[in-house]
Amino acid sequence: MIRLSTCFIAVLLALRSSALPALQGRDVDAGRQSKLASGTATSTFASTGSGSSTSTESVIPPSESGPVISLNPNNPVWDSSFTGPFDSIRGPLGATIIGPNNPNIAQQNPDLLAPPTTDHGSVPNIKWPMSLSHNRLATGGWAREQNTDVMPIATEMAGVNMRLKPGAIRELHWHKTAEWAYVLKGTTQVTSVDQDGRNFISTVCTAPVTSGTSLLVSPHSLQATGDDPDGSEFLLVFPNGMFSEDSTFLLTDWLAHIPAEVLAKNFGLPAEAFKNAPENELYIFPAGTHSRHSSGPFRLCLSNVSATQFSGGTAKIVDSSTFKISVTIAAAEVTVEPGAMRELHWHPTEDEWTFFLEGEGRITLFASQSNARTFDFQAGDVGYIPASNGHYVENTGNTTLRFLEIFNSDKFQDVSLSQWLALTPPAVVKAHLGVSDDTIAHFSKTKPVVVGGSRNVTKV
Repeated sequence: MIRLSTCFIAVLLALRSSALPALQGRDVDAGRQSKLASGTATSTFASTGSGSSTSTESVIPPSESGPVISLNPNNPVWDSSFTGPFDSIRGPLGATIIGPNNPNIAQQNPDLLAPPTTDHGSVPNIKWPMSLSHNRLATGGWAREQNTDVMPIATEMAGVNMRLKPGAIRELHWHKTAEWAYVLKGTTQVTSVDQDGRNFISTVCTAPVTSGTSLLVSPHSLQATGDDPDGSEFLLVFPNGMFSEDSTFLLTDWLAHIPAEVLAKNFGLPAEAFKNAPENELYIFPAGTHSRHSSGPFRLCLSNVSATQFSGGTAKIVDSSTFKISVTIAAAEVTVEPGAMRELHWHPTEDEWTFFLEGEGRITLFASQSNARTFDFQAGDVGYIPASNGHYVENTGNTTLRFLEIFNSDKFQDVSLSQWLALTPPAVVKAHLGVSDDTIAHFSKTKPVVVGGSRNVTKV
């Protein structure tokens, strides 16, 4: 029989895991953050066992139980400057491609054509370029989307990339799920009315160092102001993988399917008052330009969110702790410098919807049971990481990699591999990995988050 106390221990462990600190380390004071940025490790938890700096008990090295890992490099076999030939060769493995081959796709996906030898088993596709999405064109702009129709694994979230000409309006509409927006360029005015009859008008904007986010669950519209001659372009994220931009509830579409006498009765007006109402939906249409309006509760400017500096880049957190209305979406804006990487980690409860804003990167997804696969990403690509799947994001280009990590949750949560090992009794870690005491002492008790490094490309 299992003792009751054992059950309580299991529950407590589960609760502690779900309550791990967020990526940005908001529970760490400014002094500790400063030490982290300079490379000095500090701990946000009391260390257990004998501590990582002391000698460990004698254990049987893992190598005596079987083979050890290979230390041979598994970097991408080419980069964006490589012009071909693009063959499926990694060292002594593989062969040339003598049949048809799309060089543009091959150039962007070296880890699919010549995968690392560490890849194994079967992992569903986790990459979708927005450039492959069907684009819906309108008189005022365009919209393209990613959902389960094009990436079946992305069951918890979907995204829309939308462009509005100056003054153009994404017409008054509503939908079943919340909408989170990230402005890529320009200024967008948001209007909304909630269930209690309160109306809100605010703008979200972007600049070289400023981005805006908004979250809407009420009927609303989006309009590009006249502040930017290019209008506005933004990213919309929805906490439902089956969401479709084509199935939203539009004002003009609804009224076009209501008998004129019913409209007249509803508003207490003659039917003639609606004689110019469009017969079909407007969707995205041109209108007069105007300047930006004051801010409101649906808006948060990321320039007002402090970035935490790490050895290899930065991170900003946007969740309900900083953006009160954002109770269904949490996000991080992360930068990774060339050669650096977003550390090995996983998210304990929620899937991650990733959008790459600039640069080039790679992700290896570990899906348990020896299943692992590596994918390459460029600006405009969507990535999707199921909950609890181990992964990293490595900058494989020569410029800064910048991306969004977005979750169907009110709080950002992640688990750091380095921190986990640093806070585990050293003897246990040594028994698993066969590493030295000096190696164990190097593991950081504070999440490294973005780790500095050098950029390498394996030559074919």
